[in-house]
Formats: sequence, C-alpha cells, structure tokens
Amino acid sequence: MKYRNEISAYVDSHREEMLRDICTLCSINSERMPAEEGKPYGQGAARALEAALSMAEGYGFSVRSYDNYVGTADLNEGERQLDILAHLDVVPAGEGWKETEPFVPVLRDGRIYGRGTSDDKGPLVAALYAMRCVKEMKLPVSRNVRLIMGCDEECGSSDIAYYYAREKEAPMTFSPDASFPVTNTEKGRLAGEFSAEFSASYALPRLVSLDAGLKVNVVPGKASAVVEGIGPAAMQEAADRAQAATGVAYEMKYEGDTAAVTAQGRGAHAAEPEGGNNALTGLLYLLNSLPLAPCPQTSALAGLLEMFPHGDVHGTAFGIDMEDEASGRLTLAFSMLKVREDGLEGCFDVRCPLCATDGNLLDPARERMAQAGIVLHNDSFRPPHHVDGDSHFVRMLLSAYEEYTGREGSCQSMGGGTYVHDLENGVAFGASMPETDNRMHGADEFAVFDELLVSAKIFAQVIVELCS
Repeated sequence: MKYRNEISAYVDSHREEMLRDICTLCSINSERMPAEEGKPYGQGAARALEAALSMAEGYGFSVRSYDNYVGTADLNEGERQLDILAHLDVVPAGEGWKETEPFVPVLRDGRIYGRGTSDDKGPLVAALYAMRCVKEMKLPVSRNVRLIMGCDEECGSSDIAYYYAREKEAPMTFSPDASFPVTNTEKGRLAGEFSAEFSASYALPRLVSLDAGLKVNVVPGKASAVVEGIGPAAMQEAADRAQAATGVAYEMKYEGDTAAVTAQGRGAHAAEPEGGNNALTGLLYLLNSLPLAPCPQTSALAGLLEMFPHGDVHGTAFGIDMEDEASGRLTLAFSMLKVREDGLEGCFDVRCPLCATDGNLLDPARERMAQAGIVLHNDSFRPPHHVDGDSHFVRMLLSAYEEYTGREGSCQSMGGGTYVHDLENGVAFGASMPETDNRMHGADEFAVFDELLVSAKIFAQVIVELCS
C-alpha cells in the first residue's frame, strides 16, 4: 500500500509521545460519577474529556465539546467521510490489582497496565496519532475524518445518543473498542433486571444479607454475605468443599455466631464470562450447601442457583441456550445481586446471537424466573447488529490489517456491544490482536504497546485509503 513506509516511520518515531499521552489519560479516574452542572457524567469524565480535547487541539486539530457528553477532533474541513468512535469513560477500578494501582499506568514487559489502557483510552490515542500522522506528513486526503470521544460507553451510551441527535453519522464508522480483524456482527443484549419480595424469617441458621456485583456488564470478582447461626468449624468445612468445586476462595470473619463471608473469584467482561470465575455464583453455591432454615428466602436462593449454576455461561439451565453460525453461541453472566430478609433484586447480562427473538429468549426467561417466584422486569432486548462483510468499507479495513500484520483478515462476531451497534455502516476494528486477553473490565487491565503502535499505523492507512 502507498505511504506504508512513511506511516510506519512516523508512528515509530513518536512512540514515546504516544505512551506519554496514553498514560496522561489513564491517570484520570473517569468512571461515571454523580452528575454536576455542565458535567453530565461527573467530574472524572469531564476531566478526561478536557485533557483529550486539549491534547488534540495541541496537535492542530479543530475540536469541539458537545456539552461534555462527547468531544470531537476533525482532521480537516472537508466533507466528512469517516467517523472513529472511541470512549474515555471506564468501568470501576474494582479490586485485585497486582501490577499497579488502577489509575497509575505503568509500562512493564511491553504492556501498559492500568484501567482504560485497552478499554478504550489506549485505542483512542492510537486513533489520534493516526490522524496526527496523516496531518503532519501531509498525506493526500480531501475528505474529513472525525474522532468522536465519548464519556458514557460503559453505562448505556447516552452520550452518543446525544451526539447523533445533533449530527448525522458519517458514511463509514469504526470503533477501536474490540480486537482485530473486523467485527461486523455484534450480538444482541438482554440486561435482565429482576426482583422478588417475601416474608422475612428469623429462624436460624439464616442468611442475613448478600451483596455482589459492581455493574451489570461486569462478571463479579468479589461477593459478600452475612450468615448467622453456623459455627466456624461447619462454615469452614462447607467453604473448603465449595472452593474445591468452584475454584472460588472464601474468607470468613466471625463475631459470635455471625460470619461475614467474602467470596473471591476473578472478574471479567460480561460479554466474555468464560474468562472470569464468578464470585456471585460461587457464593450462591456455598450458601445453598449450608443447613439454612427453610423459608421463602432460602427457597429463592435455591431457585437462583438452579437458574444460574456456577460455571454455566451459556444460559443452559436458564433455558435460553442458542447458537447460530454467523454470531456464535449465547453467553450469560449473573452479575449483580442484593438479598435482604424480605426480598432480593439483581441483574444478569445476556449476549444473544442473530437468531434470538422474544419467543426463544425473553419469554422463556420470564417464565423460568416466575417459576421461582421472581419477577423479570424487562419487556424487550437490544437486537443484534450486522454489516455486510463484502462491502468496500469492510474489505478495505481487512486489507490494511493484512498489510501491516501479515495475517489473514476475516470478519468476526462478538458479544460486546460498541458505539457502532446502532449505526447503519459501523463496525468494530482493533485495537488488539485476536489472541490478546487484555483483562478488560478486570484487575490488571493492560494493552500491549506494540499492538497500539501497529493500530495507529493501520488506522492511518485506512484514513488515506478511504478519504483521499
């Protein structure tokens, strides 16, 4: 491809600057916080957006803030041909970090560790440097590329809805919020919300409370409960058996005949629940093995474990397991639960293939929960997204990927939903290699720095090819 040598040389010569800019953004805690005047997603997201816009403006781009919902940087004043959608918000830091503190990014053994390094601040900076390369090398492009930097991707993408209520989508859009080669199919999603109420019982032994989960789209790595009326020896024996069965570790702290139980598993993105070890379902396994006194709450716990047994990440026991060739197999993550003496509420996260319908997904889920005395509150789910893999746009992306990696390109499906899910001609493209597990949404999230560098090169080539 033309200009490959120039593009590669430019990006390689700016690696230290690129690392610095990634670390600058990843040093900011930009998880969603309470809204303030002029800051719809709180202080952290506003700070990150301000830093990113200042960075882009310093590199000579025309920038704009859309009321701190999103910010944009334009390559030139031509007709807009390509949008690049990336986000600055992050999931909560969580626990279990070993390589560094969540917002103290470090480069170690070729990996940049820190919350947001792979999701999605590192890829955002790679896109920015692709635009810098095209601009500063004066590569021939006549049409505009706009980098759109959002602040609410992890909590519903209300930022992008705000933006597209004011602007038209470009003819072509990609989001560097997944992995290479090209994701042209995104599964649908059911973010299930449920609750139940029942009569309180104080008969011993009993569960006093349970609390698990940070967000619906995160497999919980930690869960806690308070149990009353079971001695330390019996609790430890049950915990040892549960750990052998689930791989989840259990810690108990006692005060009299009351035990505070902490289950420690491994967090993961809810779109890839097989990559974690769910502390919530592990805790349910332990609780259901204890001799708790019969009551409506105990029955509800048993019903939940039957529907969401530990290790079942495909909804088999829930009665919704399905699969198709284009988008793969359904996944399910039981992600949040609070149990009190007289009720419970919780969430689960389903990523469903193209074949999902109300009849084979929503209806059986509702009926299954009703059998356990639990109410599912959802009346719809988000449909899947698909873009033709033979389009000129997708073929060009694959060609650039093949050129810079020497690998064969192909289209793929994923369970994660990106900003492009509702765009007519939007796909996910980069910014990690297919085999790399970035621990996205988990502890010690990282990006391979060389993968971000090659991503910047690929993105620059794409801009030249599509916008000349």
